[in-house]
Amino acid sequence: MAEHYITLFDGNFLPQGVCMLRSLARQDPAAQSWVVCVDEACEDGLARLALPNVNLVPLREVESDALRAVKPGRSRVEYCWTLTPFTADVVFGRAPGASRVTYLDADLYFFRPPRVLLDEMDAAGKDAMITEHAYDPRYDLSASNGRFCVQFMPFRNSPGARKVLDWWQARCLEWCFARVEDGRCGDQKYLDQWPKLFSGEVHILQHPELTLAPWNAHMFARRSGAALDPVFYHFQGLRLVRPGVVRLFAGNNPGAAARPLYRAYVKELAQVTALLRAHGLPVPLLPEPPEPMQWLRRLKRRAAGQVRYEAIG
Repeated sequence: MAEHYITLFDGNFLPQGVCMLRSLARQDPAAQSWVVCVDEACEDGLARLALPNVNLVPLREVESDALRAVKPGRSRVEYCWTLTPFTADVVFGRAPGASRVTYLDADLYFFRPPRVLLDEMDAAGKDAMITEHAYDPRYDLSASNGRFCVQFMPFRNSPGARKVLDWWQARCLEWCFARVEDGRCGDQKYLDQWPKLFSGEVHILQHPELTLAPWNAHMFARRSGAALDPVFYHFQGLRLVRPGVVRLFAGNNPGAAARPLYRAYVKELAQVTALLRAHGLPVPLLPEPPEPMQWLRRLKRRAAGQVRYEAIG
């Protein structure tokens, strides 16, 4: 039976989202992918690209009265986080025969089949699975951002998963903001409670070296002494900041061992931006916010290895 995956993003994140979907299609050709299109730019762009096995769901078809009620008080990113616990229902409502759906962050990129991770969940016999941040001690933000990362979250079409999702949905409707408050932060810090509340339903992935990101790549490379070989890499912080220029990372330096992963992603990103232009679509940029003495700050960060830029085709 085909696996189902769902993500959500807006038009500003179209290049990253398409990179993720293309990599997923290569690693799981039978997969059915679903995208909650947060705005018309995303919906129009994906409709023009017509990627195989990618199903588009406009935001208006997802929003319930409860979601619309909290929307005015939340920023775009906070509202996207609020939506995340409801994405599994989008698939189960449209494809009731689906036995499982996996939520994916749009800035993931698959280097190996996700089946590698899903097999561990199947062996555990659980209804859902979560992945740890597995922070390098230098970058540890567990206290604020949580032990677990909302990045790759499979849920079965089962009563056990329904129990977990109902709880998470209720919490995010109550409170989901981009700040740390009373042990909460966005939609993510709630996951810290799952091992205790849902020990019978939720499995914790036992191989965090397969789910890499800027905050842990250097650590795992140092531990193994071998080339990095993740199922996916989470390209958090990577942004198209100027025409033809991508910021690879900012703050967390993934180290030299991660360079092959970044080279592969930048190559894909160049292909995707060319594809957008070929379909008459603008390539969205996410410029860095202005700050006093910006040029000097950038120079210092680059010298310290905290940020890196690269040209793309």
